[in-house]
Order: sequence, then structure tokens, then C-alpha cells
Amino acid sequence: MPADRTLDRLRAACHAAEPVPAGPARGDRDDDAEPVRAAGEGDAVAGVPARYVAAPRDTAQAAAVLRAAAELDLAVTVCGGGTKQEWGSPPRRLDLILDTTGLTGVVEHAAGDLITVVRAGTRLDALAATLAGAGQQLALDAPLPGGTVGGAVATNTAGPRRLLYGTPRDLLIGVTLVRADGVVAHAGGKVVKNVAGYDLAKLVAGAYGTLGLVAEAAFRLHPLPAAVAYVSRSADDAAGAARLAATVRAAQLVPAALEVAAAPDGPATVTVLLEGTPAGVAARTDAARRLLGADAAVTDRAPDGWGRLPWRDGGTGLKLTGALSGVPGLLAGARAAADRHGLPLALRGSAGVGVLYAGLPASADPERVAALVDAVRAATATAGGHTVVLTAPAAVRDRVDLWGPVDGLALMRRIKQRFDPDARLAPGRFVGGI
Repeated sequence: MPADRTLDRLRAACHAAEPVPAGPARGDRDDDAEPVRAAGEGDAVAGVPARYVAAPRDTAQAAAVLRAAAELDLAVTVCGGGTKQEWGSPPRRLDLILDTTGLTGVVEHAAGDLITVVRAGTRLDALAATLAGAGQQLALDAPLPGGTVGGAVATNTAGPRRLLYGTPRDLLIGVTLVRADGVVAHAGGKVVKNVAGYDLAKLVAGAYGTLGLVAEAAFRLHPLPAAVAYVSRSADDAAGAARLAATVRAAQLVPAALEVAAAPDGPATVTVLLEGTPAGVAARTDAARRLLGADAAVTDRAPDGWGRLPWRDGGTGLKLTGALSGVPGLLAGARAAADRHGLPLALRGSAGVGVLYAGLPASADPERVAALVDAVRAATATAGGHTVVLTAPAAVRDRVDLWGPVDGLALMRRIKQRFDPDARLAPGRFVGGI
């Protein structure tokens, strides 16, 4: 079908959808703007250019677009704030970018029940400001400025506070999902104890948009803490910081976060985040200083780089996991491998749950980076975990398997077949080419 007729079909589908209601459900887009347009020069995902861009203003329009895309056999990738579009593998083909930045706003905030329902394109920082007015929070850190709710769910990204609060998958209690064929499905509910369809919400979290569009998400909230304290102590190296963290972990401090950070050269730091009542935080801060040493620093402000990923745009970013007992060895092994290959590896992550991130600059030699990935994978396997290359320059992508060996791949392929039998949603973006 000629491109202009395809564009007309997509536009007609949007215009024929249910009228966009007034108020916050419309998102932030101009009323007169066309919801579908031809792609421009910058409309690409992981370097793959698109042909069209659709920016629906509500779930009905999003469903209409995906229904028309199915009829036209268009490959679709969802994009929100664009902060993680370089994560994962490039799509095998890309016809349509579904832009969620018009799907913004809080649908419902049941403050008494500590529940909120929010649209996928809502920025995490904007949501935080809204919930703070009620003394509440969605306890997710935003490691990349400008990240959206949908992006956090799609990648299941969590920051330092995952130790206490968990990941998006743990906080998610329901979703409104638009399937590849445009059918709208609802899973879970708006109360924490509702379990109907709960597994679907768990399933789509971390699926990189390969199973459907999460148009709305219902989350469990937490009260904002009355007091916070960051207790930090330097160590000679990353492994030493991990040993300090293990000492804290063995105590009864109940920290909200327990982070280790190590620059490519120089000392490492372990930081404990404590939250709660002023009296409780003060008592636990004293206990943390006794564990870490009298020279531990205490502040009520997050240290520089807190919650940020240890790489810059265009660099290589790795996610390392391992058993808690293996974290010191994992940090030591990663640092030793970087030294052997002459690479400036930065490390940061949660020594409390065994999830670490490592970063390399874009200028790093691709062959050396590929060799380092192999070495780090061996270290994480020894620690009972895995290494995933979240993002990397094209020259590195060509040399490594981004995902590495993954258990249960056959089951994952069957799930993809059930949800998206024509493989049109983000084809090839996820593990095993899913």
C-alpha cells in the first residue's frame, strides 16, 4: 500500500476512535495536532528509522492505532521519554513509533488506600510532585532524567531503593494493556489484595514492550518518610566497600538502600540510606556509624551520583546480578577484568540485593569491551547471576550477545507467540530475538 494511503488509514483510525474527553485525560498535546504523522529525520529506535509516528491522546486512540497497524502489517515500537530507546537490541523492522507522551496524567489517586492509577507517558518526576502533595510516593528511583511510568514498567528499572520497596513489577497491582491486535485488556485491580489477572501485570513488566502497550498502570504507594539520612564510608576498593555493606546487611538497620559506588580509579564508597521517623532514623544512623566507623559521613541529602547509572550517552552499560554472598567477589572480579583489558570500568549498584551496574565510555575499544563482557559474564555466573549488556555502541553490539544465556527462553517464545503471533511489537528488541 502506498505510504500516503497508509498514513491516511492510520489517521482515520485515530479520528474514528471514541472522542478524547476534556481535562487531564487528553495529555499535554495540542488539540489541533494530527495524532499520526510521517516520521522525521530523528524518529528512530536504536538507530533504526521509522516510517510513521503516532501520538494517541487516550487508550481508545492507542487501541485504534494498533488495530490499524495490525491490518496494515506494520511493525510497532513504543516510545515514551526516549531515555531507554538505546537499550536492548535494535528492532528487526520498524514502521511505526507509538509515542506515549500524550498519554499523561493521574487517572485516580486513592490516597486513603495508597493506590494510584496513572497513564504510561507520565514522567516519574511529575508523578512524584503530584503524589508529594498528599505526603505519598511511588517508591521508584528515576536513574535517567525524563523517564516515564511506561518506560519504567517496560524495562522493570529500579534504583537504590529497590532494597526496601522492590522494582516496578513488585509495586504494580494492575495494568490496562493494549494488545498487538488493538484489543484492550485489564488485569489486576485498584486494591492491593485484588489478585484477578495479577500475573499479567507481572508478565508485561520487563518485557520491553514486546507483549503489548501498557496504557495505564495501577501502583501501590508508600508514605513519604518524615526523616532520611545517608551514611557513607570510603573503602580502599569496590570489594572492600562490598564487605562493609555485608556488615550493614547482617545488622538490623532495615535500610531503604545499601549502595556501593566505585570510580574507574580511586577508592570506593558504601552508602546506607535510612528512612522513617526522626527518632528512629537518628538511632539507626548512630548504629550505622558504629558499623561503618566513626569517620562515616552523615547527611540528609543524596550524595553526588546517587541513583544514576555509571555511564553516559553513547557508552556501554552493563547490568550484573549475583547472590548476595557473591557480591564482593563479583566486584573484585569485574575490577580485575577491567584492569587486565585496560578499560576504565565504573561500578555502582545495590549490595543489598545483588544488582550492580557497570559503565564504559563510548571511546573504549570494541574488541576489549567484548572481551571484558565475556570475563564479567564468567564472574557473574560464579556468583550465581547474569550479565546483560543494556546499551552499547554499534561496534560493541556487533561483537557481543547483549542478553547472554537466559533460562526459560522456550517458554518466553511461547508467551510472545500468544500475545503477538505476527511478531510486530518491537520485533527483535528482547532476549533471544523476541
